[in-house]
Amino acid sequence: MSNSDNWIDLRSDTVTQPSDTMRAVMAAAPVGDDVYADDPTVNRLQDYAADLFGFEAGLFAPSGTQTNLIALMSHCGRGDEYLVGQEAHTYKYEGGGAAVLGSIQPQPIANQPDGSIALADIEGYIKADDIHFARTRLLALENTIGGRVLPQEYVKAATALAHARGLNTHLDGARICNAAVKQGISLRQAVAGFDSVSVCLSKGLGAPVGSVLLGSKALIEQGKRWRKMLGGGMRQAGIIAAAGLYALEHNVQRLAEDHDNAARLSRGLADIDGLTVTAPQTNIFYVDMPAAACEPLRAFLAGQRIRASVGPHTRLVTHLDVNADDVERTIAAFKAFFKDWRA
Repeated sequence: MSNSDNWIDLRSDTVTQPSDTMRAVMAAAPVGDDVYADDPTVNRLQDYAADLFGFEAGLFAPSGTQTNLIALMSHCGRGDEYLVGQEAHTYKYEGGGAAVLGSIQPQPIANQPDGSIALADIEGYIKADDIHFARTRLLALENTIGGRVLPQEYVKAATALAHARGLNTHLDGARICNAAVKQGISLRQAVAGFDSVSVCLSKGLGAPVGSVLLGSKALIEQGKRWRKMLGGGMRQAGIIAAAGLYALEHNVQRLAEDHDNAARLSRGLADIDGLTVTAPQTNIFYVDMPAAACEPLRAFLAGQRIRASVGPHTRLVTHLDVNADDVERTIAAFKAFFKDWRA
């Protein structure tokens, strides 16, 4: 499906529009007051997601930034520390919330080219039990990270190492469904080894808002208190929970289409002189181009009704509102621009 105004939007998979069927499900959703835990649609979403991913309980919140922060604050106390990749969303792109609101110290570690954190680095950054150091409590990983899928062998080894050293484990699974579909494994297999996972519903899955935090019943009960304190206690939230439930029930396996479209788009752009294109693993890939081309290309694409965050290292993202025809139209637009552009 393309946007009704015929724009192609490649900035992110967060720009998806709810389908007519999803809108109908939202409009018909039975609701209640979720702060009292009596919204039946929210409860159904939380239970369904927990079962789908193999956890005891779930907690619906407005955003993945909030579910990640709830998880960090539930696993760690004031003065504790979590280990995290320097490229990770929880460290780099969430406003420093863990430190500012949770008094939790991040220990950023360099990511490897495949998005992982070297096991030796994880081991080396765990602090000794010493009053001079923050207490290392948690390992936080992200899958996918920059469109890269963490190998299952690595995930198993990293989470086992963390647990052996007395750490809990959290997964920022904003695009965990993409990772599972790419690897041809179940969602339960994809999150095995983690004590909690944040699952975003408003990216490639196509819901307009919301994420679900999954974990043990004890962690989720603690998370409810943090959600309320962080301003995320909602009332008749079943209207938006219904969209997330529909997304999990219908839009997981179709992510393979987004992966195919990203691959097709990357191949087409790779044929253009002056562009360096990374082959995508899922629905995200990057295009390097001369800085001088960026501003005129951005304007040219806008004239073709194509939105992209153009820069020297451009990220392009496919999603359910980008179809095969949109891919061909985008390739043609890039080719038309670079055919005449000169530095």
